[in-house]
Amino acid sequence: MTMNENGFYQGKVAFVTGAGSGIGRAAALAFAREGASVTVADVSELGSQETARLIEEQGGRALAVKCDVTRTEDVKAALDKTIDAFGRLDFAFNNAGVEQRNAAIAEFEEDEWERIVNVNLRGVFLCMKYEIPLMLKQGGGAIVNTSSGAGVIGIKGGAAYAASKHGVIGLTKSAALDYAGQNIRINAVAPGYIATPMMDRFTGGTDEGWAQVVSEEPIGRAGRPEEIADAVIWLCSDAASFVVGHALVVDGGQTVQ
Repeated sequence: MTMNENGFYQGKVAFVTGAGSGIGRAAALAFAREGASVTVADVSELGSQETARLIEEQGGRALAVKCDVTRTEDVKAALDKTIDAFGRLDFAFNNAGVEQRNAAIAEFEEDEWERIVNVNLRGVFLCMKYEIPLMLKQGGGAIVNTSSGAGVIGIKGGAAYAASKHGVIGLTKSAALDYAGQNIRINAVAPGYIATPMMDRFTGGTDEGWAQVVSEEPIGRAGRPEEIADAVIWLCSDAASFVVGHALVVDGGQTVQ
């Protein structure tokens, strides 16, 4: 699909973390299809460059930046480059995250706990901390943070991941109240099992692993990254202008059971 010169994000700028693959890549492409210029941020330089290439190949504007969301200097530099390149920041999708190995809490290493929480929760905090002042300067914006179905239920063998993703929802709701009166809407998206490289790692990439995942989805399949991207695009749009501090679960019914 080529970029839409009359899209409802024409002239706007989006910043997407974890944009080198999976949900982040799908969202970056979706923002661009709607006319936005997109900063493609990822810890993988090759991944971000490939996403930017895909956007430009379809006629969009993209800036690829290497960014480790746990590092304040990386986040600030990526946002500075965004302003230098595009002049503004309208939307942010704070999506970068990592999975954990399956392990009961007493068997989980402390340094692995720190890694999960640093990327999945502290990374979202740092991004919002430095995105929001840029949005305030221009009178508003919209932010979506990636939580998970594990942000609304417990996951056996997944305490660190679930804690970090529950934390994203609490962080999102509180930040939303901080800035709702200043025309910045902050929400979260909570994906179920989505067919991404992360899920390949989580399942071991085996048919048996994927069969187990699909068995937990009432809809009978894993989700597509584009289905989460569509939810993000909606949350950032004027169609969601009265949606504030919400965690939108997009999970094929997984957490309804």
